[in-house]
Amino acid sequence: MQKNLLLSVIFFITTASLQAQQERAAGNWKTWFISSAKDYRLPAPLSNKKEIKEVLLHQQALSGKKQATEFGQITYWNAGAPGYRWQFMMSKLNMTDTSNNPILAGMLMSVAIYDATIAAWNTKYAYNRPRPFSVDKRIKTYVPKPESPSYPCERSVAAGVAATIIAHFYPSLADSVNHMAEAVMESQVAAGVAFPSDTRAGFDLGKRIAEKEIEYTKDFLLKRYGDRKMPQQPGVWKGQNPMYPLAGFSKTVVLDSSSQFRPGPPPDFAKDMDELKHFKPTFRSMSNAFFWANQPFWDDILHKKIFEYNLHLDPPRAARLYAITAVGFYDGFVACWDAKYAYWGIRPNQYDTTFDPALLVTPPFPGYPSGHAAICGVMGELYSYFFPAEKEYFQNKAKEGAESRFQAGIHFRTDNDVALELGKKVASVIIQKAKNDGADDQLTFSARKEEDQKPHKTEKK
Repeated sequence: MQKNLLLSVIFFITTASLQAQQERAAGNWKTWFISSAKDYRLPAPLSNKKEIKEVLLHQQALSGKKQATEFGQITYWNAGAPGYRWQFMMSKLNMTDTSNNPILAGMLMSVAIYDATIAAWNTKYAYNRPRPFSVDKRIKTYVPKPESPSYPCERSVAAGVAATIIAHFYPSLADSVNHMAEAVMESQVAAGVAFPSDTRAGFDLGKRIAEKEIEYTKDFLLKRYGDRKMPQQPGVWKGQNPMYPLAGFSKTVVLDSSSQFRPGPPPDFAKDMDELKHFKPTFRSMSNAFFWANQPFWDDILHKKIFEYNLHLDPPRAARLYAITAVGFYDGFVACWDAKYAYWGIRPNQYDTTFDPALLVTPPFPGYPSGHAAICGVMGELYSYFFPAEKEYFQNKAKEGAESRFQAGIHFRTDNDVALELGKKVASVIIQKAKNDGADDQLTFSARKEEDQKPHKTEKK
């Protein structure tokens, strides 16, 4: 136990020599659901002299009986970008929730964390409050040293957003997520990278923006739409309690409407059915079908790439990727479900009742176009934009994910081909908007250099 603890302390001291990126100009990037970052600029912080003692007391506590627990909290909450742990939590909630919450909750949390992070960066460089470790040499750092100013704390900002939004959609978790947010705030002070007032200001800013964006999106999901009846003519999907029948009526974020790219009606599936019945499953095809049926590939690979490209050390850019991805999933899902319930496309096992899908379980909603394939189409394009050197890899993964639904026997090939194209169209509009948010502008870098030459305001005495 003592040996493991010693190794942990050595790890903290070693990683503390790493430095996170500044992104000085990020406070000017465009936001999604708030007017601008500047409109949420916080008042100047007070002097940090009295808070130095508080930070030192937090660090002294690390040598007590709860040492392992405290270091564990620092490790846990400082892994990845500020929203990293919250992204995992929301993904798990969405995987087990069959209500309408997952349609909006994940997108809203990711977008609000981005908007709040950009607002935080606007405040950070308005006042340039130094980090605790740079103010007093007695204060140690147990995480990579952020180069950005201390006020407000970016991880507390993300915690304020996440706790507020998760509590809104899942009220039974309100106490739990607020305790988690408190743990985040404590970990930043103990790690030597934030003063207590930085964490309080960060949490409050995140909460304020989350509440604003909850209000902004309150009418995104349609609660009722009269008595939508399932068509009774032959050749369409039929089933009990179809899932998300109103999703296609939801408001979109970037698309003009859910039907902007609605594909034409499905064909007669006679040829598709013949191809599917003559397809001979292999070990590889079955593995691919089961993998894409139960693994959150696009979530996992984004986390991985953010780490590989060291973007977890760059909170504004990491938050931007999470937000764009979440918008892509949301608008892609809504567009796909618009088409599903516009046509009520029949599934293979209903078109030919003698056919047994390889996956055995067929989703309880229409098949045309494929939801998996549509999202793969969106993500393949978005990730190619994020990481252009790996475009071929992401494009191939999108095709692989779409093909898995044919291999599973739960979609016709036409369902997948049409959905891939739908997803690509949705992504193209989102990428166009993203290219205009300021983050890709080369002037950002020269502006950063110019800012470095200017005198900066200091905190209040």
